[in-house]
Amino acid sequence: MSRLGLALRLAGLALAFLVLAPLHLVALRVLKRRSGLAPVLFHRTFLWLFSVRVIESGTPPAPGEAALVLSNHVSWLDIIAIGALRPLSFVAKSEIRGWPVIGLLAILQRTLFIDRARRAATATVSAAMGHRLANGELVVLFAEGTTGDGTRLLPFRSSLVGAARAALQAEGDRGRVRLQPLAITYPRRNGLPVVRSERSEIAWYGDMELAPHLAAFVQGGPIDVHVVWGAPILFDAESDRKVATAAAEAEVRRAIQGVVTGRTGREPVTVPAPASDLGTMGGLSAA
Repeated sequence: MSRLGLALRLAGLALAFLVLAPLHLVALRVLKRRSGLAPVLFHRTFLWLFSVRVIESGTPPAPGEAALVLSNHVSWLDIIAIGALRPLSFVAKSEIRGWPVIGLLAILQRTLFIDRARRAATATVSAAMGHRLANGELVVLFAEGTTGDGTRLLPFRSSLVGAARAALQAEGDRGRVRLQPLAITYPRRNGLPVVRSERSEIAWYGDMELAPHLAAFVQGGPIDVHVVWGAPILFDAESDRKVATAAAEAEVRRAIQGVVTGRTGREPVTVPAPASDLGTMGGLSAA
């Protein structure tokens, strides 16, 4: 991609932000609505401008159905790919709040920030998660706790899963929540399978520097992202949080293997470009 091409794409993304951000702020502060269509449109604009195609398989929660989504984590691009699917919010480490640009976008996405150094922070975040789940929202938790290189799945952490159930009980609910496994993979680039040497252009993990990584991402060409919704797991007061989390991890592992072998089990659907959003998302709020 030439410098001019990159500049034009960044300008297009900035224009989308300037148009959508005020509408989103009105929805959040005046109309008191949940995070609606504006973040979805912004993420889809990014995917369109930078030639990232999201392919969705499996059966996601129905509109208005609450779920705690347990996903693997490969890259910053995960957030954009998942955020382009439907209105939802994320749980992220508190450091992200202070990052330039990304921190602002995370705040507008209504991200729940957790300070891992403070034990009390878990209770605060869990209470917020429980409130959102009780209101029928989707909350995405990257259950590995960090990013990986995409070649292997790290163990899922169960602490916030149990805390979310307790928070739901405090909301007056019976503490039942749908755990929704979600697998995200990056199988192809430029129409060809991604090899190990190309993973650093997509995955961002460890002590990798962001600027060279972003340069490689921009120059590398079109990317396919495959997002697979696994079989949901009912998690209630009688469930063991560690067993339930392990079951979600196993489902994500199975889904990733299915993408690798070409056996995802359900017909995939490609996420549409921004131009068709208003026609395909009529059930969502306007901002």
